[in-house]
Amino acid sequence: MNAKDLSNRLQKAAEFVPQGAILADIGSDHAYLPVALMLQGKIAHGIAGEVVVGPYESAKKQVAKNGLTEKIDVRLADGLDAVVLNDHVSTVTICGMGGVLIQDILQRGKENQRLSGKERLILQPNVGERQLRTWLVNENYQLTDEAIVAENQKIYEIIVAEKVETTPEYSAKELFFGPVLLKEKNSIFLEKWRHKLIKSEKILASLRQSDQDVAKKIENVAQEIKWIKEVLADAGK
Repeated sequence: MNAKDLSNRLQKAAEFVPQGAILADIGSDHAYLPVALMLQGKIAHGIAGEVVVGPYESAKKQVAKNGLTEKIDVRLADGLDAVVLNDHVSTVTICGMGGVLIQDILQRGKENQRLSGKERLILQPNVGERQLRTWLVNENYQLTDEAIVAENQKIYEIIVAEKVETTPEYSAKELFFGPVLLKEKNSIFLEKWRHKLIKSEKILASLRQSDQDVAKKIENVAQEIKWIKEVLADAGK
C-alpha cells in the first residue's frame, strides 16, 4: 500500500472525512491517510501524530516524498497530545487500534483539553467496538454513521461520531452490533456474526464446564448468542 492506494479500511475511513477538513490522524503510522486525502484535495491541512519513533520517521519521509511538508505536520507525541486547540482540528481519525485504547486516547485528550468537542471522530477499532460505542454515548456523542469492511480475511468496523446536545438513546443490543450496521445488515456484517456465533457457542460450552464461579459470564455470553441468532434469523427472512 502507498499513499495513493489506501487499504480497504483506510479508504472507507477516508470517505467519512468532510471536504475541507483540518484533519488530525492519530497513530498515523506512515501518514498514508492524511497524505492520500491531501493529494485528493479533500483536506485543507493535516496533522499526523505518532508516538513511536520509527513510524514517525516513516511518516515524515512519506510527507516529504509527496511534497506536502507545508500542508501536513508530522508530530511525535502520545495520542491527542499531538494537537492543541489552536490547530482548529475539525476531524480526528484513529484507525487500527483496540477499542479500549482508542477510548483511552479520547479520554486523555478530553482531560488534557486537546479536543473542543466539535470534531467529527472517525474511529476504526480492531476489537472492542461495543466498549468504544458505550464510551462515546456516555460522552454525549451521536453515532452518526458506521461501516464494515473486509480486508486480508479480517473484518473491520468504522464508527463515526459527533457530539450533540441530546444524545439518542441506544439499546444494549445496538451498542453491541452498531446501530447503523444493525439496520443495514449487509453481507460482511452477517459474515462477521456467523463466525462470532460459532466462537461464542464454543465459549459458552467451555464456561458451563468450568468449576469457577462464572455465572455472570455465562449470562452475558448467552445473551450475546441470543441476540446474534435473532439478527441472523431476521436477516434470513
